[in-house]
Amino acid sequence: MTHADYGYGLWGLALVNAAVFILFAFSFFKPATKRDWRSLGAFSAFIIALFAEMYGSPLTIFVLSGWLQSYFPAVDWWSHDAGHLLEMMFGWRVNPHYGPFHIASFVLIGVGYWLISVAWTALHLSQRKHQLALTGIYARIRHPQYVGFILVMLGFLLQWPTLLTLAMFPVLVVMYIRLARHEEKEALANFGEVYRDYMARVPGFIPNLTIHSRRRRPWRSFDGNG
Repeated sequence: MTHADYGYGLWGLALVNAAVFILFAFSFFKPATKRDWRSLGAFSAFIIALFAEMYGSPLTIFVLSGWLQSYFPAVDWWSHDAGHLLEMMFGWRVNPHYGPFHIASFVLIGVGYWLISVAWTALHLSQRKHQLALTGIYARIRHPQYVGFILVMLGFLLQWPTLLTLAMFPVLVVMYIRLARHEEKEALANFGEVYRDYMARVPGFIPNLTIHSRRRRPWRSFDGNG
C-alpha cells in the first residue's frame, strides 16, 4: 500500500502494545491453575488479534472498504484514525481519541482492569487465611475477574472494532461463563449449603450494590473463585 496516510504495517508497535496489555493483565490476575491460564490465554488471543489489526494489517478495513467508501466517502479509510470505526461512522470528524466511544472504552477498560486487580487481592488475602474469598468485591459479585476480562474486551471493541474480535467476543464470553459454572459446581461439591447460600445472596456477574457484610461465615480454603 503506497497511500501517503496509510497508518499500518507497524508490526513492532503491535507486538509492544499486545505485550504491555497482556503483561498488565498477568500482573493483576496472577494465574496459578490450568483454568487461570486458560482464562488468560483466551484474553491474550483477543488482545493479539486486536493489535494485529490496529497497527499491523487492517483486515476489517480491507474486507469492508467497498461498503465503507460508498456510504462514508468523506473518510480516508486508510488513515490510522479511521480504524476507530464507530467514531467515523457516527460522524465524529475531529480527533477520534476524544470521541464518545473512545472515552467510553477507556472507562470500561479501566473498570475491567480494576476488577481483575481488586478481585485477585481479595482472593489472595482469603487464601492466606485458608478461607474462601467472601469480603471486598466478592461480597458484591461471585466472578469479578471474569467480568473484568469481559469489560476490557468490550472496551476495546468500542475503541477499535474488528471482524475477528467481534467474532471472538461472544465465544470468549460463553467460555468465561462456562468456567464460572464449573467453579460453582466444584464449590457446591465442597461446601454444599454454605456455598448455595452465598450464591443466593451474591449475583454471579452483575454486582449487587445493596449487599452488606451480614451473615458472612468462615469457609475452608478453595482457590476456584473467578
